[in-house]
Amino acid sequence: MKKVLKAIGIILAIAAAAAAVYLVVKKVLDKKKAAEGGEDLESFVSCSCLEDEPILVEDKPE
Repeated sequence: MKKVLKAIGIILAIAAAAAAVYLVVKKVLDKKKAAEGGEDLESFVSCSCLEDEPILVEDKPE
């Protein structure tokens, strides 16, 4: 039983290390993309408030 728990512990440790490496790489790439002038989605403001009101278009008299 100890061998099984030890094997599970090793697998969990490897998975945790892989997840940590993934998160670090993702964070570094996001910073690099932001430094290059990529769009920052956190500061993106949607204009959906204008979609709620109908836009009236009046015909110009000829």
